[in-house]
Amino acid sequence: MTDEENALKAQNGDKTAEEILLNKYFPLVKAVAARFFLCGGESEDLEQEGMVGLYNAVGSFGAGSASFSAYAYTCVRNAIIDAVKKANGAKYSALNNFVPIVEIGGEVSPASPEDELIKRENRREFLQKISKKLSSLEFKVIVMYVDGMGAAEISSALGKPQKSVSNALARAKQKLIKLYS
Repeated sequence: MTDEENALKAQNGDKTAEEILLNKYFPLVKAVAARFFLCGGESEDLEQEGMVGLYNAVGSFGAGSASFSAYAYTCVRNAIIDAVKKANGAKYSALNNFVPIVEIGGEVSPASPEDELIKRENRREFLQKISKKLSSLEFKVIVMYVDGMGAAEISSALGKPQKSVSNALARAKQKLIKLYS
């Protein structure tokens, strides 16, 4: 049975079909959540937000539109980005520094805890260095851009006009070229 058929069955109350999809797409949720870091939060927090997005995808999928996998990916990613945006609000100022962790090679490779700690520490040092050279907006834009988001997605996530995002991205690129030349 296809994922699309399972989604439609789940919408009609079939708990088995729902469980099949939730189990099948859990690795996707983990992979998307692994690309983000939320200061003061745990990776499990983002995975939980991603699972909410996946559950919503199962319940709102419409036959005949996109494939379920593409729809699920979009819903999961948006749920995680929304959680990060919410954490950046004034109410959650202690959790205000989120950083997507860029995956090299597209696959999440298993690493030892020590390797992961070293990788995160090196990334944190790099981000601290560039954050001193970039404005707050430029920093957020360049990190989201490196994570693979387009100008329209960044604009939506930050609530800024797309032209402002494009200009900030251009300025950030120029500053980083000077920094590493």
